[in-house]
Amino acid sequence: MNGHASVLPRLAVTLGDCAGIGPELVLRALADKGVAKDCRLFVYGNRHVLMRVADAARMPFPSDVTVLPRPTGTEAFPPTGHVLFDFPFDAAGTLLPGRVQAVCGEQAHQWITSAVRDTLARRTDALVTAPISKEALRLAGITFPGHTEMLGHLTRTPAPCMVFHSPVWVMGLVTIHEALADVPRLLTAERVLRTIRLTHEGCVRFGKPAPRIGVLALNPHAGENGLFGDEEARVIIPAIAQARSDGLNASGPLVPDTAFIRHAAGGEQSPFDAYVAMYHDQGLIPFKMAAFDTGVNVTLGLPFLRTSPDHGTAFDLAWQGRANAESFLRAIRLAAASR
Repeated sequence: MNGHASVLPRLAVTLGDCAGIGPELVLRALADKGVAKDCRLFVYGNRHVLMRVADAARMPFPSDVTVLPRPTGTEAFPPTGHVLFDFPFDAAGTLLPGRVQAVCGEQAHQWITSAVRDTLARRTDALVTAPISKEALRLAGITFPGHTEMLGHLTRTPAPCMVFHSPVWVMGLVTIHEALADVPRLLTAERVLRTIRLTHEGCVRFGKPAPRIGVLALNPHAGENGLFGDEEARVIIPAIAQARSDGLNASGPLVPDTAFIRHAAGGEQSPFDAYVAMYHDQGLIPFKMAAFDTGVNVTLGLPFLRTSPDHGTAFDLAWQGRANAESFLRAIRLAAASR
């Protein structure tokens, strides 16, 4: 959309649940000189909330940000600098930090919906989201279990893929926010294969042209030749075989309890650049142990790139000036570089 290499990428940034640390993360990003050199931020949020958070956390409110009304989808954007779209929010002056509130879930959903619309229209180049509260969404009558499913609905993408990126390794998830008891029936060779493909494409996008991908087993000991389950033989091995036939460097099924030992000793010693896990915690427990402050949540398979920090709303730290913004800043840089 930029039309010229010298034009900075435009990133749509949503404020997330404003009773959590999202507003502080956004304030830190708006004030970061490195971010300003890499991209332009178009924040979908509320000025009063940000000013309240800045005051409570004893942080400066950036004076060089252009404040505009909520976008209609047709107006011209300013040619330079960061922009804050100031959405009406009746509860902005009374909402409480660190509390789950329906008004925060409703507002977060509104910001995401508007940002997705503008990014689909190529008015912005990629989407970066601050953390939301699933409980607040539910209180507001919004039933999506997380950002990924919501973005899939808004973009009419049937199966978006959740991938986690760090400077050392990438983790793709076949299933996302599902009850553990439901995972075996949700696994199909097609779904595993699609995740392998998208993880490969993500690695290429992130600068790894020939990624080595390790695919995890579902069952202990990789099923022990069917003793502990048949998903490996019935689903995972056929998916790996097809991926290899397509020219992808995929291996497995890897025994999950030993798959990350060499990564724990140092990424350069591991035979893999990326992994594909069968369910949420199987992949995210080792990933977050290794890269909690440097990890970035990426949604692949959408019509655009979406990134976010790899942590939640941290209500216990809200509006205190104590939030670690590293993952959020990395999410911004990754989106700017990989859009």
